[in-house]
Amino acid sequence: MEFILKSVEETEEVGAILFKILPEKSLVFLLGDLGAGKTSLVRGFMRKAGHKGTVKSPTYNIVEEYKVKQRLFFHFDLYRLVDPEELEWIGIGDYLQENSICFIEWPSNGEGYLEEPDIIISLKVEGEGRKITIQKMTEALKNSFLMEKQ
Repeated sequence: MEFILKSVEETEEVGAILFKILPEKSLVFLLGDLGAGKTSLVRGFMRKAGHKGTVKSPTYNIVEEYKVKQRLFFHFDLYRLVDPEELEWIGIGDYLQENSICFIEWPSNGEGYLEEPDIIISLKVEGEGRKITIQKMTEALKNSFLMEKQ
């Protein structure tokens, strides 16, 4: 599935749709270069979840944790990892065992320490907008996504 997104707002709308359709426990890999819109997508998701505060890239913290209405959400950015083993030190296994939705940017930097994702989303700068490609998604989620997108 591919879509062209013409604005940050459209990228955030995709995140809002994901909030509506993802199961309470999901692992989402976000692929794309710096500035491709990965954090904007997560921002749209968190706004739909009811988060009122700032949603920023966790590049320096590696993980941002959000608790909204008794639900947990984690946003990881593995860009700065030097060695995938660093995930062991931050307790990645504990995060992934939580009944939560985890977004992981730059998942290739955590190879060998991450579980198989439920969904893989790629974002790419294309002209003034973004091309979003959903590379892995169950058929049920795909149908739900398409219904919400209309």
